Amino acid sequence: MSKADQLFVTMCEDILDHGFSTEGMPVRPHWADGTPAHTIKNFGVVNRYDLREEFPALTIRPTAIKLAFDELLWIWQKKSNRVADLKSHIWDSWAGEDGTIGKAYGYQLAVPYNFKQGRMDQVDNVLWLLKNDRYSRRIMTNMYNFADLSEMNLEPCAYSMTFNVKGNTLNAILNQRSQDILTANNWNVVQYALLLMMMAQVSDLQAGELVHVISDAHIYDRHVDIIREMIKRPQHPAPKVTLNPEVKDFYAFTTDDLVIENYEHEPQIKNIPVAI
Repeated sequence: MSKADQLFVTMCEDILDHGFSTEGMPVRPHWADGTPAHTIKNFGVVNRYDLREEFPALTIRPTAIKLAFDELLWIWQKKSNRVADLKSHIWDSWAGEDGTIGKAYGYQLAVPYNFKQGRMDQVDNVLWLLKNDRYSRRIMTNMYNFADLSEMNLEPCAYSMTFNVKGNTLNAILNQRSQDILTANNWNVVQYALLLMMMAQVSDLQAGELVHVISDAHIYDRHVDIIREMIKRPQHPAPKVTLNPEVKDFYAFTTDDLVIENYEHEPQIKNIPVAI
């Protein structure tokens, strides 16, 4: 059975059984009808996924892997903040009148900085270090720029990646300040597993462990019954997910280079309410 399923079920059970409820407390998020969106949450959740064993996609509910990859490319490759550059509509609620999400996510990765090897952006710095100084302990990115927070329509949730090479294996830590477990957990896991695979492939390395650290892992009140039903579903073997091995340039990847095989899963859950 998929190890991602097992980790997800264990995480959800722990939140539901031992989490802290914000019911009755003042909270910022709300539902479309204006009702406060309360959560049950745990602090400091850490999940480890070894990509050498299997690809970490849920099977108790399908993850739209290609759409997740498209959003990843939007942030990390196109370094865009324009929602029109996305195939999905997941960012529409946060778009301003200018059609962007403000100075968030891809915008931050595109900002040029003065690194030791010259002026470049954060993604280019990672790519350069993986090829020229791969045992550096400084291979990381950070999208949480305090100077620009007031001009972001949504402050970054998954905000930092730290890469670390061990032998010929590339590992990474994804730091996330907040996560809506039902709507976003496996979406983010799949995305950053693919990012790790991309970075490894173009650097002649093997993708290893993705460690996902979530500061505030929460289940919204209107998601509790959905989660309880979902974690009881049958689990299936993980799908085989690969990238076109001919691509050696990070900026050359497209969604057509993603191959998904043998993805057996339970039915999709539709009309999930999203807190804003």
